[in-house]
Amino acid sequence: MSRVDDDGEEDSVLDLADQLNRPPDVAIQQQRIKAWHPILDPEWMIYGYLILAVVLIPLGFKIKALSDSIVELHSIYDAKDQSLIDTTRTSDCRIGENYNQNKTCTIQFEAPEDMEPPVMIYYELNNFHQNHRFYSRSRDSFQLVGRVGKNRDPTFRALCEPLDVLGGKTLNPCGFVANTFFNDKISLIGGNDEDGLQLEMNEEGIAWRSDLEYKFGLPEGFQMQECPTVEECSGNSTCCQDNGFSCDSPARSKQDGKCYAYDYPEADTTRYLHETYPDMISPLEHVTNEHFVVWMRTETRPQFRKLYGWINQKIPKGEKIEFEIWSNYVVESFSGHKALIVTTTNMFGGKNQYIGVTFYGLGFTFLAFGIIFAVKHWFRPRRIADRKYLHFKEE
Repeated sequence: MSRVDDDGEEDSVLDLADQLNRPPDVAIQQQRIKAWHPILDPEWMIYGYLILAVVLIPLGFKIKALSDSIVELHSIYDAKDQSLIDTTRTSDCRIGENYNQNKTCTIQFEAPEDMEPPVMIYYELNNFHQNHRFYSRSRDSFQLVGRVGKNRDPTFRALCEPLDVLGGKTLNPCGFVANTFFNDKISLIGGNDEDGLQLEMNEEGIAWRSDLEYKFGLPEGFQMQECPTVEECSGNSTCCQDNGFSCDSPARSKQDGKCYAYDYPEADTTRYLHETYPDMISPLEHVTNEHFVVWMRTETRPQFRKLYGWINQKIPKGEKIEFEIWSNYVVESFSGHKALIVTTTNMFGGKNQYIGVTFYGLGFTFLAFGIIFAVKHWFRPRRIADRKYLHFKEE
C-alpha cells in the first residue's frame, strides 16, 4: 500500500504484516458481501397495492364491527366546566377546590344491552399531563422497591425534590407522581346479574403482575404480627404495644380478614403512604396497593383512563348499576374533569373507532392507487430499461 503526498509523489507506508489495525479480509468487513437489489416494476406494485387492499378493507370493517359491539357507559361527575357534568346519572359530586372533602354521591347506569364479563370499571381524568418530563421522572425507584434511609440512591432521591421531605418528615414514597395519587373511592352498591345475584366489583388483578413482583415492595425492616383475635382491630387494643410495634392500632387484612399489628422502619421521621391516604391505602399494603401501582404507570396523553376494578358477572339488558363515590380528588385546579366508565372489552381492548377506520381507510387508498396504476399501465405501459425513458446529463 502507498499514499500520495502533497508533491504528488508516492510515499511508502507500513507493510501489510505490520498493519495491526487492518480489518480482516472477510466479505462482510471488506464490503464484498453479495446483495439483492429488487426492482419494483409496475406490475409488482399494482399487485402489491391490490393485495394490501384485499387484506385491510375486510379487516378494518371487522375491527370496527367488534368495536361497535362494545357497550360503554360514561358519566362525568366533577369538572371545572359544570356544563359537562352528567346530571341525569349523577347526584352532586362537585367539590371545587376542597381537597379530601370525602363528599359522597351516587352514579347510576342502565345497561342498554347485555354486558358480557369481564365488565371493566375505569376512572377518567382530563387535562392532566402525566407525560410532562419533570412530573413523570419525579419518583425514587429504589424507595418504591423498599429501600429506606441510607440505602436510598441519592440520584433517585434528588429527582423527588421538592417533594422529598414535607413537614420535617421524609415522604415514602416521594415525588410528584406518588403524591398526586387519585384518591376518589368508588364502590358498587346496586345491580344484579342475569341470575339475580348481587353484582360484585373486584379490585384485585388490576395491576401488571411484573410491576407487583419487581417494581414495588414493602420497606426493608417492615414487620407484621397477627393479633390474638379479630376484635383487636376495633376499639381499644394493646396488640401493637404488646409486640413493641410502631402502630397506634392494628389493621385488618383484605386477604384473610385477620387483624395484624405492624411496624415500619424509621416511623418517627417518615411519612408513609397509608398516612397520606388513610382511606385508600392499608398500612399492610403500602406501595403494593394495586390502585397505587396502576396510578404509578404514567400515561402519554392528557386525557386518560385507569382501571379501578372489574365485574365477572353478566349484566342483563335494562339492569340498573349504581356506584357510590367518595369524592376527594380536585380537578378544578387544572381545569379538568373526572368521569366513571363501565365498559365491556374485546380482543383489541375497549371501544376505539379509529383502529377500524384507519385499516379500511388505508385499504381503500391502496385500492385506488392499484386501480389508477393499473389503468395507466394498461394504456401507457413502461418497459423496464427502455432507452427512451433514460435521460443522461449533457456534458
